Amino acid sequence: MKNRRIGMAQQYFDSKLKIFSLNSNHPLAEKIAKTVGVPLGKTAVDRFSDGEIRINIEESIRGDNIFIIQSTSSPVNDNLMELLIMVDALRRASAGTITVVMPYYGYARQDRKARSREPITAKLVANMLETAGVDRAVMMDLHAAQIQGFFNIPVDHLMAAPLLADHFLKMGFDKDTVVVSPDHGGVSRARALAEFLKDPIAIIDKRRPEANVAEIMNIIGDVRGKRCLMIDDMIDTGGTITLGAQALVDAGATEVYACCTHPVLSGPAIQRIEDSPIKNLVVTDTIKLSKEKQIDKIQQISVGPLIGDAIKRINENKPVSVLFKTRFRGANGVD
Repeated sequence: MKNRRIGMAQQYFDSKLKIFSLNSNHPLAEKIAKTVGVPLGKTAVDRFSDGEIRINIEESIRGDNIFIIQSTSSPVNDNLMELLIMVDALRRASAGTITVVMPYYGYARQDRKARSREPITAKLVANMLETAGVDRAVMMDLHAAQIQGFFNIPVDHLMAAPLLADHFLKMGFDKDTVVVSPDHGGVSRARALAEFLKDPIAIIDKRRPEANVAEIMNIIGDVRGKRCLMIDDMIDTGGTITLGAQALVDAGATEVYACCTHPVLSGPAIQRIEDSPIKNLVVTDTIKLSKEKQIDKIQQISVGPLIGDAIKRINENKPVSVLFKTRFRGANGVD
């Protein structure tokens, strides 16, 4: 086992690093490649007349360390299938190692059986990736941390909190600010951001009667006379974040800001955000924003330099954990 580990480490140093992008988020892939300092690999992704996906890798990748950039965002099934087919193509072309970089991991909310006869689809996706031939995975802010345990391969779970913290500290959010978790499940996420900002936290206690419907119940913590900063891993239909913002205003908050890692923003989300008391919503580019979602209230910052630094560290066999602990300041690394 020890000799195998030494062999894998040596392979990282002896092989060439290559980054490929599929169709979900090409602009982010370009930023990642720029940070790493390599051009994107040449590949063609198109379809047969019946809709089947066809992939052709247009350069030799024999023995190379391959990183594939693909968020499994909408259209989720198309993007997931693209990724699986690409992994199979790389494996059959004798890639040395295959690392999937999934800034957004689709199906993450189906991580347990909440009711009888429900699937655990997050585990199914993990099984599919491993069966296809993935050696390692890199992800951003998983909806549930235990999803890392669904894989039998190494998973590097990156956090957006250091990146968001740097953004908000530059805006002066280290004074008279309360970081707010929109539910009990996001407390650790809110606490991580609050530690960077050195601010207190509050929690919105809510009851969800059905999927995509949230009812605000109570606010735990003091928000009166304070500027509130809500944080979540993703915003889908916008119900939770906008109801929470209104509850904070009703409880005496002077201003409400919000941030999230994954701007899913489906259905009525954009209109709800427009109509809400949220002054500014800061999101990352793990998911590409379509033109109709690029409104004045939404500001997007890039995780490209952060993921790029992680890729360089993985390829050089260096620890990635340093990226979790300090404010991130772009492609040159951390403080």
